[in-house]
Amino acid sequence: MDSKAFFRLSCGLYIIAASDGERNVGCVINTTTQVTSSPSQLMVAVNKDNYTAGVIRKTKKFDVMALTEDVPMELIGVFGFQSSETVNKFENLETEMDSLGIPYLKQHCNAHFACQVQQIIDVGTHYLFIGLVDDCAVLSDAPSITYDYYHKVKKGLTPPKASSYIPPVSSEPAQEEKTPKAWRCQICGYIYEGETLPEDFVCPICKRTADFFDPVYE
Repeated sequence: MDSKAFFRLSCGLYIIAASDGERNVGCVINTTTQVTSSPSQLMVAVNKDNYTAGVIRKTKKFDVMALTEDVPMELIGVFGFQSSETVNKFENLETEMDSLGIPYLKQHCNAHFACQVQQIIDVGTHYLFIGLVDDCAVLSDAPSITYDYYHKVKKGLTPPKASSYIPPVSSEPAQEEKTPKAWRCQICGYIYEGETLPEDFVCPICKRTADFFDPVYE
């Protein structure tokens, strides 16, 4: 079975946020769809291991934001490859509160939806949250980013907790006589240009150490 066939399915890139009144949390997801128009309902899939999933289950509400093509990889790095349990992801970002008291981003998003959870469906690694839209708004006319654009143009990798994640295939051992042209992060795909990667290097996107980088020869 060629799992890459799933990449052909049309999907976007989103940030889903929640708040328990003390902590604002959020993560990147790629599975969001409208399920009914009357009443207006959305379905989102969130990995059970995401801290955000636990907050949504507790509070029964979330806000989902549609990201745009101009979203910086640094923002995806924070929301897609770090944990809200240890990182305040909304710090220093321009936000507004939705009708349910959840922050949403004012930049790099073209729409947001404040939702109250109506159903939670356990599908193994993920929860499907069916949310009744309490409020929504168009934030800009910028084009939505698709997952295909994220991979092909921004050269981003799939976060391990994403519903479409496929474990990477081990690369062939490097030949000793070759000199690397760059180094690529195994987690987020960030490219460090240079023949030698500093031992104390930390990925600016996902904050992984040099141990998570593979040499790029061509």
